[in-house]
Formats: sequence, structure tokens, C-alpha cells
Amino acid sequence: MLARALLLGAAAGALALAWTGPVAAQSSGPAFGSSLATPKLQAGKEMLVTADELQYDYQNERVSAVGHVQIYNDGAVLEAERVTYDRRTNLMYGEGNVRLKTKSGDVIYAERLELSQDFKQGFVDSLRLEGADRTHFAAARADRRDGDVLVLRSGVYTACEPCKEDPKKPVAWQVKAARIIHKEGERMVYYENATVEMFGFPVAWFPYFSHPDPTVTRKSGFLMPQFRQTTKIGTAIEMPYFWAIAPDYDLTLTPTMTSKQGLLMQAEWRQRLINGAYTIRAAGIHQEDLSVFVRTDGVSYTPGYREDRGLIESHGEFWLNERWSWGWDAMLLSDRTFLQDYDLNKNDVFGQKETRSQLFLTGQGDRSYFDVRSVYYMGLSESDRQKQLPIVHPVLDYNYTFAPPVFGGELGFNVNLTSLSRTDADFDNINGSSVDCSSLSTDVNRNNCLMRGSPGIYNRLTADLHWKKTLIEPTTGQVLTPFMKVRGDTAWRDATDRAYVAEYISTDNEVVNRGMPAVGVEYRWPFLGVQSWGTQTLEPVAQLVVRPSETQIGKLPNEDAQSLVFDDTNLFAIDKYSGYDRVEGGGRVNAGLRYTAQFNGAGTVNALFGQSYHLFGVNSFAVGDMANTGLDSGLETTKSDYVAGVSYQADKTYAVSSHYRFDDDDFSVRRLEVQASANYERITLGGLYGRYAPQPLLGYTAWREAVVGSTGIKVTDRWSVTAAVRYDIVNDKIDTTNYGIRYLDDCVGLSVNYITDYTESGNAENVHKIMFKIDLRTLGEGGFSTSLGSTTQ
Repeated sequence: MLARALLLGAAAGALALAWTGPVAAQSSGPAFGSSLATPKLQAGKEMLVTADELQYDYQNERVSAVGHVQIYNDGAVLEAERVTYDRRTNLMYGEGNVRLKTKSGDVIYAERLELSQDFKQGFVDSLRLEGADRTHFAAARADRRDGDVLVLRSGVYTACEPCKEDPKKPVAWQVKAARIIHKEGERMVYYENATVEMFGFPVAWFPYFSHPDPTVTRKSGFLMPQFRQTTKIGTAIEMPYFWAIAPDYDLTLTPTMTSKQGLLMQAEWRQRLINGAYTIRAAGIHQEDLSVFVRTDGVSYTPGYREDRGLIESHGEFWLNERWSWGWDAMLLSDRTFLQDYDLNKNDVFGQKETRSQLFLTGQGDRSYFDVRSVYYMGLSESDRQKQLPIVHPVLDYNYTFAPPVFGGELGFNVNLTSLSRTDADFDNINGSSVDCSSLSTDVNRNNCLMRGSPGIYNRLTADLHWKKTLIEPTTGQVLTPFMKVRGDTAWRDATDRAYVAEYISTDNEVVNRGMPAVGVEYRWPFLGVQSWGTQTLEPVAQLVVRPSETQIGKLPNEDAQSLVFDDTNLFAIDKYSGYDRVEGGGRVNAGLRYTAQFNGAGTVNALFGQSYHLFGVNSFAVGDMANTGLDSGLETTKSDYVAGVSYQADKTYAVSSHYRFDDDDFSVRRLEVQASANYERITLGGLYGRYAPQPLLGYTAWREAVVGSTGIKVTDRWSVTAAVRYDIVNDKIDTTNYGIRYLDDCVGLSVNYITDYTESGNAENVHKIMFKIDLRTLGEGGFSTSLGSTTQ
């Protein structure tokens, strides 16, 4: 960029002064600024030269434009106090406040400029370049060589704008070097004896380094190094090399030298095609020190106790047309702690709990959605047993809403197909004892263990047709919404007859069919009041659902309907289960009172209070399955617990929401969640408080209570601090913290975070981590992380 800027300016000046038309034939002339000359340099191109006067030195064969010289050529403008062309030496000189603005918008300042006629040789004294991309070069002297090489002596480079109030104030970062060499043909910038300064203080020295010039978006070369330190791998230095093989694909090779384990090699291939893109990543290491993977008992080992470790990972997505796409996510690991031990998952601070490999096809229509995918999970936590995790092959979801109204209402249908298998049953201890539910020597039964997943093969096809219509009485405003739903399930189950499985589910190879029709109506009567401060609406709501009892309870495995939480958000749901493996049956009335207040310019309050009543048939929530879903939910009795929700939204400044569940007998709090957020001009606050009663039939034998708080303070326009803490009230301890400080402006980003996590993650707990990240515009980003005091179990 810099060499090209000088070339354009030199062309304009030299061609202007070398022109020997009618003006050059005069021995002297009027002030050059009073006349305009537009000689044709090339076909279709014109040049304009203005100056106070034009001087000729016939003896020395020199011609000079003097005083307020301006030369315009093909979008470039050269300004100087004096511009001289020497015909003997074929050199062009610009002197005194030289300013060159190129066609691309770059601006060069200098005290003196000299270039040869062929523009291959020359120099500039006291150079200062302001790039159109907000980059800045400066040098005591700049020499142009061989037509495309520019050498800056005592050079400085930065992508930061100087302070307008105090231009002498140090910029956020700059690189000072004995020599800066810009090779335009290579589009590279090289530094010799370079010092990196941050806010005026030297922070790093390099005898030599290079980077693509600011005009380059993709170019082969080394990327910014990464540094990290952990107890297992020691100190690690990561030196990625980016190879831009072609415009549509590239390869990044990343050797990482560790002080304890030797060389870790990584490679990532990326390719963009006309209808999508994909990536492939691989990593591998032959470990040198296995002693760090011995547990504190000195006898057992963590999964990392093996010489050869590695991974293969790939992601891809391709569009078949504007509505359909397909793709995959895949990961193959040597062991479950490899990602965490070598910090190879950049998107997860504490280490992910599982990997998910899948192949998918999705389609989106105006009134429909289709998704089918096969999924393979690999557990990464200490308690995971791979044989207990399901293989999904596949799961399919399709829904469609008909465009023309049917009987004046909305008609639609849903389809779900689920096929999965697992080798071993997934048992889970529920009474807090030391019983190992996975041990074949344990007397596993419903009193001490739940079965979270059934062994063997399970296939289920579910389809439902649903209709609803909203009727509004024009005089009173009463709203009546009749609805109907017909659902059918057919399932084939072949549960492996392993120890204790028959205690929870039949192990016979059989086909199970289930149907569930439902009709009902929802009634609402909103009462509106208008006051000087705003409006308020009081709306009683009642919903009647008529349907038979749920059948085949316990004959179908419950794989996808275990996360049942009864609160105000699903009070009026026709089916309160979270998945398809269970279906709500029996007659039921859901009733509540909804209140809304809208304050003039002061936000909105929403509140709901209600209860659910089982009328007839079998109460689905009172009959446990292999996971006891529904029990201890607040819905298992004829009259449910009371639920309530209150929220307040004041524009975008702050908001509060809360959800409650109260015992039906004594109105004691069974479940409470309060979340609040505030976003002021420079301060953001967030908080979440939760308190949950014991649910012994689901494995929660004690009260759970915790609070999470977070804050962000923008100290200045560029500096900010953040903090987040999670406090376990029951155990009286802080189990997660995250403190950070950040600097961000238009040319640099800096962040430092200190993170602790006392919850189990992978094979370690009590994780302490310090993370430092720096991003220098046009140079790239780098970072350093270190783990402190993690305890291996």
C-alpha cells in the first residue's frame, strides 16, 4: 500500500514537469496558478497542474513548479511548496510540506521526496502515511528500491488513531523497528529489530517478524502465538501457520510444544463451496509424562493415562435450495478428557460435558418445518459411562399448519419419529446413599435407583392433528377458544433383559400402541380499566380439557419427557409433558387470574396466579414411570399446587421476572425463581435466585438454594470490568466465579479473566483459570491461559 501510494504521486509529478508543450517554450510566464494545463498523458487520461509560478533552469535542464503546487492525475493529488524535475538525472523532487493523497484515499506527508523517472528508485525524508483503512506508517527516511520495495528506516506502524485532544499521547499500540520493509509484490510487511509498545510502554521485542500488509484479508503466514500453562501439560506455546491455498480453501497447521508432554500437532482444513462450507480438524500427541494422570490415591488413573491421544472433528452445512439444507457435526476422541486437558475447546470456559456427533437435514417452509437427524453422544464427565448413553438413529420432527381456515379455525399436525438404542441401562441413585446403581452386585430397585434410560432398542412414531378457533363476543369482549387434538403413538420396544431392568419396564419384545383424543375449550373475559397513570387489565381464565386416561404407562420407555417443571408458563398447556414418551390423560380444568398494568412511560407489569384440577380418569402425574416423571411435580394430587408469575419490564432499562409454586395445603413455597436485570448507560446488573424444595422421588433429597449475580461496569468509553458469582446457599460456599477487565477501542482489544469452578467438570474439580487475550487490528489476536490448583479426583 505504501509503495503504491508513492508510485501514483511520482507519476503525476514527473509527467507534469516533463511535459514540453507550449508552456515549456516560454522563458518565463505568469503565475502558474492563473492558468490551467491539461496535457494528455495517455489516451483517455488528463492531468492538471497548478502553481504560483513555473521556473526553468536551461543550463541545468531543470523545470520547477513553485508555490502552492498541486498536481492532479487520475484521482491522485500531490501538493508541495516546490516540485522539480531534473532531465539529466531523470529525478523528480518534491520539497516543503509534501502531501500526497492517492486515488485509494491514502495520505502521505513528507518534508522531501525524490524519485527516479521510472519510479523504481527514490527516497522520502520524514515520512508520515495515513492509510484509508486507518493505518499509520512513519519513518525518518523511506527508500524505494526495485520498483516495489519500500524500506522505512527508524519506522513506526500502528492501526490506532492518535488522540484528537492530545496528539502526543501514546497510542494503544505501535510497532517500532530499525527497518520496516514493505514488499508490494508480496503484499507483506517485514520488521527488523522490532519493539511492540502498549500505551507507550515496551511489552515485547522481536528480532524479526512479518505480517501481510493492511490490504490483505487472506494470506499464508504465521498467526499470533498462543500461550497457556496447566499442571498436566506444563507450559505450552502454540504457533499456528495459516496456508491460503486458494480463495475457497485453506489449511492451518498448529504445532504446540508443551514442556511436560512433548509436541501436540493440530491441523484444520476449511473449504467453502458454492452451496455451503465444511471444516476438518485433527489433533494428536504422543505423551511423554503419564505420571500427571495418576489420581491422588496413587493407584487409579484418569482417562488421560495413555501414551497416544488425539481427535478428529468435522462440521459442515450445505444448502440444497433456499428452503432445504443438510450437514453434519462429528467428533472422534481418543478419551473423554483430551479436550479439557489440552484446552482444545475454545468455546467453553470450563470444558464441555459431552460431544454431539450428528447428521441432519432441515427444511423450512412458509407454514411448515422439517428436521431429521441422527446423533451420537460421547460423555466427557467423570460420572459418564459410555454404554449408558443413547445412539439416536434418527429423530424426525415435522409440523405443518394449513393455510386456509378449516371450520373457521387453525388446523395443523405434528409428526415425531424417534429411534434409539443403548447398551446398558442408565440407573441413577435417588436416596443420597452410597449405592452404586450401575454395579451388578447392588440390589437395584425403585427405592434406591431410577432408570434414566432403557437398554436395548426403542422406536416410536407419534402423530397428532390439532385444531382451534378463537371467538370473541363483540358486546362484552368475552373470548372463547374451542380446541381439539387427536394423537396416536405406535412403538416397538426390545429392552435388553439385563439385571434389574424388569423392575422398571417390561423386557418383552413387543409393539405398543397408544391413542389420546382430547377436546376442550378455553374461556377468557378481560376487564379493562383506564386511569390517568395508564391502563390495567384483569382477566379470569379457565380451560377445560376432556380426554380419556393415559394408557400403556410404564410400557414405553420415557426417554424425552423427564424434564417436567410445573409453573405459570405451562399452566394452560394442554399437555404439560416436555416430550412425546408420556402423554397427559384424564379430565382436567386449569384456572387462573391474569393481570396486566401498563404505565404511561413507566413499563408493564404482568402477573398470573392459578391452579390445576384433575377431574376424572387416571391422573398421569400420579403414576410414575421408570424415571418417576410427574411425581413430586405439584400435579400429582387432585388439586395441584398453586403457581404464580410476576414480571415487570421498564422499557429496555431494567426488568424483573419471578416464578412461584406454593403448596396446596399450607401455601409454603415449593419452588421460587427470581431473575432481575438492569442496563443503565454504563452499568449492567443481573441476578438470579432459586429455591427448590426436596423431591425425594426424583432424587433430590434436600433443599436446593443458590444465587447468581453478575455485573458489568463501563468505567470509561474504553475500559470495563465484569464480575459473576454463583453462591450455593445450602452448602454455604461460592462454587463459580468469573472476574474480568477489558479494554476495547477501534484498534485493540484486551481482556483478562480469572475464573473458578468448584463443580465437577471432566476429571477435575476446583478449577482455577486465568485467561488473557489481546487483539491488535491488522496484526491478529493472541492469548495466554493458565490453570491453577485444579484438584484431580
